[in-house]
Amino acid sequence: MREIRISIAMIVTLLLSIGVVMIYSSSGVYAQQELGDDLFFLKRHLIFLVVALIAMIMTMSIDYRILRKYAKPLILISLVLLALVLIPGLGKESFGARRWFKFGPYHLQPSELTKLTMIIYAADFLARKDRKITRFWEGFMPLIFILGVACLFIIRQPDLGNSILIAMITLIMMFIAGARPVHLGVLGVLSFPVLYLLVVRVPYRLKRIIAFINPWEDAQGIGFQLSQSQIALGSGGLFGVGLGKSVQKLFYLPAAHTDFILSIIGEETGLLGTLLVTLLFIAFIWQGARIIKRTTDPFGYYLVIGIMAMLGLQAVVNIGVSIGALPTKGLPLPFVSYGGSALIFNMIAVGLLLNISRTEDLVHQ
Repeated sequence: MREIRISIAMIVTLLLSIGVVMIYSSSGVYAQQELGDDLFFLKRHLIFLVVALIAMIMTMSIDYRILRKYAKPLILISLVLLALVLIPGLGKESFGARRWFKFGPYHLQPSELTKLTMIIYAADFLARKDRKITRFWEGFMPLIFILGVACLFIIRQPDLGNSILIAMITLIMMFIAGARPVHLGVLGVLSFPVLYLLVVRVPYRLKRIIAFINPWEDAQGIGFQLSQSQIALGSGGLFGVGLGKSVQKLFYLPAAHTDFILSIIGEETGLLGTLLVTLLFIAFIWQGARIIKRTTDPFGYYLVIGIMAMLGLQAVVNIGVSIGALPTKGLPLPFVSYGGSALIFNMIAVGLLLNISRTEDLVHQ
């Protein structure tokens, strides 16, 4: 699988490179105006990137199978951190959400750690239970209970997007492991009233749904973000207005260097640039699927499925939100968007992916 590892490394390198260029392009004017340093976000991102690359290399240097010993402690630590971040004085509050620990100028988002530890725990659980996953009380409910606790803490932050993402990743892993469709169906039916309360009964989330249905009805109000995103993409045409020449980044499009960086890519590099990014993610998912097909170790098999579900879903949701196909979720574009915790843990996930592929090669030599 050496050629697969080379392909994944090249794809991720290209996405990271695009991210570095576009983070500076989309944030420079805002950073100069608000912080007096047009390189502020770029410099921070480069620090995160160095840390992320070191973390990835360290992850690749160990035998991933030892993670099975620490699957339970890791998920326990994650749950404790999710609980602690909700405590005033420990967790940092921003715009009404308490999702981060602050360490000087840097922040740690425990929900990003939980994505990865939940995948590790679920992979170990499914590998141990094997076909017992079809049994409701013995194989299905224990994992759903842990998932429920994690999602409850994340929803309390509040962060519905990440809780839904973690739930979808885990359920995909369980489905592939052989969980009975009737169990998953009952769980889905029971979740509808909860989702109704969490979306329809929460004003700002309901506004997001209304804005998604027709952002142009109130383009200066609740539909502002989505309408500006579509203006950016439409303005780019086929070839774009030119690198660095975006108009929407000039205080029109909020979160231009984070959640809506693809819109700036579309404006500055056009449809061709947007397609390039999309095709890179498709190629990444395809190569990950090839690793899944060739992985014989049950723990590694489920681990790769979880990692690919995590990165693939985040890419699909971010692209879908940018083009107006999905409601606003607040999920960054993997490897491209500005962000510390997300970038670091995504690169650790890539390290695990390459680690599993290399280990499989060594086992079958």
